[in-house]
Amino acid sequence: MRSPIHAGAVLLTAVSTVDAASRATHTLPLSAAGDVAAIPAWDVQSSAKITQDPAALSKPGAASTSSSWHHAPVSRCTVMGCLLAAGVYNDSDLFFSDNLAAIDKAQFQVPWLYRSAFSLGGLPVGGSTHYLLETNGITSRADIYINGHQVADKVTQSGAYGGHVYDVTSAVSVGGNTSGNAIVVRAYPTNYLQDFGLGFVDWNPYPPDNGTGVWRDITVRQTGPLAIEAWSVTTNGTSGPVMIKATVRNLETTGSVGVAAEAAVSRDDGSAVATAKIVSPSTPVQLAPGQTTQIVLTADVASPAVWWPRQWGEQPLYKAMLKVSSSSSSSNTTVASDTSTKSFGFRQVTATVSIGDDILFSINGRPFQVLGAGYTPDVFLRWDAARFEAHARYTLDMGLNTIRLEGKMEQPELYKIADRLGLMVLPGWECCDKWEAWSYNDDLPKPVAIWSDADYTTANASMRHEAAMQQNHPSLLGFLVGSDYWPDDRATSIYTKALADAGWQAPIVASAAKAGYPKALGPGGMKMPGPYDWVPPNYWYDITDPATVTDDARYGAAFGFGSEQGPGGGTPTRSSLERFLSAADLDDLWHAPNKGLYHMSTAVSSFHNRSIFNTALWQRYGAPASLDDYLLKTQMADYEATRAEFEGFVANWGSQGAVSADTNSSKRPATGVVYWMLNGAWPALHWALFDYYLHPAGAYYGVKAALGLESVVYDYVRRAVVLVNRSRNQTGVRTVRAELISASDGTVLANVTTDTKEKTLTATPNSSKVVLASIPGIASLKDVGLLRLTLLDGDVYANKILCRNVYWLGAGGRVDTLDWDSSSWFATPVKEYVSFQSLDKLAAANVTVTMTSATTANGTVLLLENHSSVPAVFVSLNLVDAAGNDVTPVSWSDNYITLFPHESRTVTVQDLGLVLGIAERARSTAVQVVGKNVVKATISLA
Repeated sequence: MRSPIHAGAVLLTAVSTVDAASRATHTLPLSAAGDVAAIPAWDVQSSAKITQDPAALSKPGAASTSSSWHHAPVSRCTVMGCLLAAGVYNDSDLFFSDNLAAIDKAQFQVPWLYRSAFSLGGLPVGGSTHYLLETNGITSRADIYINGHQVADKVTQSGAYGGHVYDVTSAVSVGGNTSGNAIVVRAYPTNYLQDFGLGFVDWNPYPPDNGTGVWRDITVRQTGPLAIEAWSVTTNGTSGPVMIKATVRNLETTGSVGVAAEAAVSRDDGSAVATAKIVSPSTPVQLAPGQTTQIVLTADVASPAVWWPRQWGEQPLYKAMLKVSSSSSSSNTTVASDTSTKSFGFRQVTATVSIGDDILFSINGRPFQVLGAGYTPDVFLRWDAARFEAHARYTLDMGLNTIRLEGKMEQPELYKIADRLGLMVLPGWECCDKWEAWSYNDDLPKPVAIWSDADYTTANASMRHEAAMQQNHPSLLGFLVGSDYWPDDRATSIYTKALADAGWQAPIVASAAKAGYPKALGPGGMKMPGPYDWVPPNYWYDITDPATVTDDARYGAAFGFGSEQGPGGGTPTRSSLERFLSAADLDDLWHAPNKGLYHMSTAVSSFHNRSIFNTALWQRYGAPASLDDYLLKTQMADYEATRAEFEGFVANWGSQGAVSADTNSSKRPATGVVYWMLNGAWPALHWALFDYYLHPAGAYYGVKAALGLESVVYDYVRRAVVLVNRSRNQTGVRTVRAELISASDGTVLANVTTDTKEKTLTATPNSSKVVLASIPGIASLKDVGLLRLTLLDGDVYANKILCRNVYWLGAGGRVDTLDWDSSSWFATPVKEYVSFQSLDKLAAANVTVTMTSATTANGTVLLLENHSSVPAVFVSLNLVDAAGNDVTPVSWSDNYITLFPHESRTVTVQDLGLVLGIAERARSTAVQVVGKNVVKATISLA
């Protein structure tokens, strides 16, 4: 365990300071039309410590005489991100216990200055070279200076997503000029209630700087006299033609310029597919100084390969390359002036809203049940492509198909990774602050500033930038122009026009809640009634009449589209907890179950403690005898809670996907759900399916157990078995088997040869249906029973297991009794809890884990065997290195496994660090094994 640090000495003392004048000049590699390079590094300092004005500091060679600056060797960073990169702070220390609270926030209440020196070795392009400075988001406002010239002020450069392009040709020095260039950005402190920032609401403590700074790249682009201002790539769904639209501007201040354009489409491997033809303008165009024109080109692609989300197929990608050339009125030759490339895919996303006010998405004409989770970036907005890819791979490994980005639209690389992996993305604006400062928003914190005319201008720039960045990506599921509240009519008009101008080809959704909607968009079809804290597994199934149920009657149960909901949970394992909790903090987890905890939500939040979760844990699983006992029980609670939520939604999907969606039906199938949340912005004690250190645990494997491509699940309310097929085209003969035993001694309580507990049928893709209406023996359970459901491919003798799920059930098969009438927006109370406390008295099971000689592309194959006549309950496997540290990211084919008496299972484990290139060699040396009634052991993989 790490020792606590003295916050005042370590956290608040600046280190790694170097005089700004000593910084090396960075050469931006620009040499051809359309070349783009980011400012690669920054020196940062508080304006309170700077005596020179920003214009003077932006002159090449300017020296700071009054203070030293912090060097951040990264291209994009908030102030805190820069200070972390510079070594002023250490996140291991910041995240430990409540050390983050010790940061002096006053230092961030003044503007901070970013400075970088750079040279341009560009070559003349088209007889006239231009340099464009492109901002992609500076939170929340900024003044920008280059070589003593002010390029932009905080009125124009406003909003975290306010991307702008500035022609800085007259301000920069190029080529042989040895004095080089310098840029200074003065970033103003962000106020979430006054500015368009990136807030975290109550998810976690606010970053001390409120995310202020250059959080996305600032780039320099080299062009000739013509520049591509904005362009889009659209398809006719899953077929051609490909249409390319571009706005081109003449950057010259004198003289007209002739415009010529060409485009080509290729596969992502570079092989040529088609050359585009110009549709408009039909005749050559001459642009006067500052004038723009729109160019339209089309390319016919024969039999294009269709892009599918990962659960349904492959992800073939294409590239469109656009080149604009210029010619002067006195010349008959054209010279390349600007070029740009975008990737795209052939796919179609549509959405309909039923008369029950539920949205249903379809992809490539097939109804698509959204099974997702809310993604958050790092609390300091630091970007790491390999880390995000680990997040994305975890998401898909669990069986999820979508991530929602609520006002945290991250970096452009995110969408490229999602395209490549087949992960759907649902971006949109955030709630609870300036972004939703409408007069009709009764939930606004005070003193928020209602939108002014200038705010609508910022919103327009923000929407146009994000639409242009996202438009071409096939992973886009839609855009939520509102979260908890819908935008007013003026903002709606701005948003929809910006999206249309960008060539947007995905649904636009009014909001993620049912609070209202603008007339121009109609109902959003999503609900947001919670829960956000623990509820029992039967919560999701407890719907008296799905045809008539309303939000007020059954809140977040598995019907319609839940835009953000879940049973809380997501407790890290002890190895992760010891990285960010002190000994006293760890004691509080089980000695003080109702205490407010710093690593939960903020102190003013309803989720600052684990009291709802812990009350249920104590009642259902029994008072913990130790920290390890508490943590094992939390993993069991997390596992059953997350599994039940997603199983409830897939079980209630029905035949919606197997037949054409009937938008006029009164039925209310479960069309989608977004779990709250996927991950934490920092080391958190809840709201995450895997922890900040990328260690998956009970919540993760509960979801994975629920979301096999083909699976069988248990309906806690009807005591029925539901067959789920989430595939696009998998069919054939399937056998469903149900087996029930006593947890205490392994006695068989339901004979597997009885016809009512085994059924053979034909699978139907993209559907769910009840296949066993009841399971005899459950009602007569005298104590805890274990139900094993198995789905086999072919007849029972084929023995190819597609899914295996084990449930622990209370006496008589009873479930927790919910007090629906006392429901709040975040939880539904329980009147009477089911008891699993007898699991504390299980006889020990003898489980062995051995390596097999089998090897696969997915890693090492292990054999688990239960040699006992009693079940081995909730056996977890953990891959560790030589020092006993967790190996993460990691991929297990299955984990937290309950083995029936004398049952064996094979599992596969893979070090994902090798796959992602963040580990040079295999780090795994052993597997740690422990279970509810299995003694902890370590098995060498030597």
